Amino acid sequence: MVVGLYVGVACVGVFAYWYLYHESDDNHTLISWYQLTNWQKCPSWTDFNVNDFDGLDMQTDPCKYFIDGKAKASTLSLSVLVATEMFNALNALSEDGSLVTMPPWSNPYLITAILFSFAMHFIILYVDVFAVTFCVTPLDLNEWLVVLAFSLPVILIDEVLKFIGRRIHGKELLIRMEAISDLHKKEQ
Repeated sequence: MVVGLYVGVACVGVFAYWYLYHESDDNHTLISWYQLTNWQKCPSWTDFNVNDFDGLDMQTDPCKYFIDGKAKASTLSLSVLVATEMFNALNALSEDGSLVTMPPWSNPYLITAILFSFAMHFIILYVDVFAVTFCVTPLDLNEWLVVLAFSLPVILIDEVLKFIGRRIHGKELLIRMEAISDLHKKEQ
């Protein structure tokens, strides 16, 4: 549940991050939280202006910023979802063992599947016919760093959960072993 919640927060968070904070070479306008969360009221705003970017004319209808202009934010969200799920697959190598004790290369099939999944995602992003079909746009290096920043914490979250689980199970095992030991003493 915790990991699933994080995946949702990360996907929505990177979408909002692009609109609110991400400064890039595309010259898109950063907006306020109010504007992002009330985008459907855009036609009634009298002072809303955004820069043209990615070949989109925003001067005639700045409200297109939330419809046609969301391709990069949506692509970042999709990429965070893909990357987070691939990193979470690494967490599945062991139910309670750390990635330090059971490294990713211990399952070459999983590594192959992850690489294949990323390759398919790259094809969708960087081959024009697929990018148009899926309504995505290519990401540059800085944007991939943002994707990693939002995706990699899933490994840390699962490592913490596994650590807590090992502590709880360790105490339960100790209690059971003491009970068995006490039972054997009474039988003797």
